[in-house]
Amino acid sequence: MGQVGVSRPEERQLSRDDVYDILSNQRRRYALHAIKQEDECAELSDLAEQVAAWENDKCIQEITSTERHRVYTSMQQTHLPTLERAGVITHDNGTVTMTDTADSLDVYLDVVPGDSIPWAEYYLGLAAVSLALVVAVWVGVFPPSVPSLVWPTVITLLFLVSAAYHVKETRRLQLGAADKPPELSE
Repeated sequence: MGQVGVSRPEERQLSRDDVYDILSNQRRRYALHAIKQEDECAELSDLAEQVAAWENDKCIQEITSTERHRVYTSMQQTHLPTLERAGVITHDNGTVTMTDTADSLDVYLDVVPGDSIPWAEYYLGLAAVSLALVVAVWVGVFPPSVPSLVWPTVITLLFLVSAAYHVKETRRLQLGAADKPPELSE
C-alpha cells in the first residue's frame, strides 16, 4: 500500500542469492512480516517493538527497554540497510515502506513445520499411491461390481483435496498473513 504521495521504486528482480541472504536472518523475516501486517508501511520504533516481542516470546507491553533498544539498533544499522540495498523496502525518516520487489520473497518461503513433510515429497507419495491403485485395478484386485469411474474419481478427489489444503497452508504461512511470523527450520 505505502503512503500517499510517496513514490515507490520500480520492482527489481532479486537473484536467488539475494533472496536467500535476505531470508537467512530471522530478524529480517520478522521485520518483513511485521511491515506486511501494517499494510506494508511501519514506523521503525513500532517495528523494533514488535520484532523484540516475537524474539523474546513476549507481548509488546512486557519487553524491556534493553530488548527494544537492541533490536532497534540492529534494525537501523544492519537489517534495514540490507533490505533497502536489495530494493525490498525504503526507509525514510523512521518510516519503513515495503516495495513491490518484496512480493517475490513469498515464493521462497515454503515453510515446513517440524512434524510435517515437504509438499514435493507429499505429492510424490500421493502419485505413487495413485499409481498403485491404477495397477491394482488393472490386474483385477478389486471386484468387477465396482464401477470403473470410481477409481479415477477417487484419485482426482485425493489430488483436489490435497491441492486445496496446500493452497490454504501456503497462504497461511506467507509473510504478514498470521499474527506471528512463520518459523523456519534452520
